Amino acid sequence: MEELLKKMHTWMDAYMKRFVTDDEEVMQGIRIKMIHTGYVTAIARELAQELALCQHDVQLAEIMGLFHDVGRFRQYSIYKTFNDAQSEDHADLGLKVLAEEMPYLEALAAEEAELVRFAIRNHNKKEIEPTEDKRKLLFARLLRDADKLDIYRVLSPYLTPDGVDKAPKFIKADASQLVSPDFVRDFAEGKQADYHRLRTHGDRKLVRLMWVYDVNFSWTLRKMVERGYIDLIIKYLPEQEGLDVGIRRLRQYIEEKCAVKDRVDV
Repeated sequence: MEELLKKMHTWMDAYMKRFVTDDEEVMQGIRIKMIHTGYVTAIARELAQELALCQHDVQLAEIMGLFHDVGRFRQYSIYKTFNDAQSEDHADLGLKVLAEEMPYLEALAAEEAELVRFAIRNHNKKEIEPTEDKRKLLFARLLRDADKLDIYRVLSPYLTPDGVDKAPKFIKADASQLVSPDFVRDFAEGKQADYHRLRTHGDRKLVRLMWVYDVNFSWTLRKMVERGYIDLIIKYLPEQEGLDVGIRRLRQYIEEKCAVKDRVDV
């Protein structure tokens, strides 16, 4: 498995480098995804170790992190956007890329290759597709957590009013700091929001907070808190009626979730 993992890393490195260009505007997006890939790969491995998974499963988690955003590179080269709603779902596109171009996935046992595909396919969806397979659920939840934890790092510089102006065009929304009323209502009720309804920069910030309710492991949430991501978003939310209700609910949820010890039942 160790040798196979090295081959996969070598392939992914070479694949990403195919998208290097002299166009600095394009490279801004490609560079962000290259770095994000490295971080999510490392986080997935670290979380798997924290959950006391066996070495083989830790390596499977690493593979999922390595390939989770492989579709982003083809997506941006074709559509010049990372917005799935304006192009195509990047996880589904990633599975196409792996099927067409990556020769090593089939070297895994069939059930393990399907685990990798399932986790990648579900890493960006609003909810994980229904399954009775506990291992599929475990790895999908692990990858979703690893991805979210690093996306907080990626987006943190663009939370301030000044940061909006510096943000790459592919993560900008309407520059308004106000949050749309339906998002305020969902937040107060502790719900996830529909990404397709994003309209303002305030909406985008609030959605990042609402991700907290979709974090699966207390380890992940503690990392988010320790790194200051949650407080940073709250700091730059607007003074707007109704948001305080959601913030109180969120802080109570975080306190309770972080106090729970992660357990794996597979």
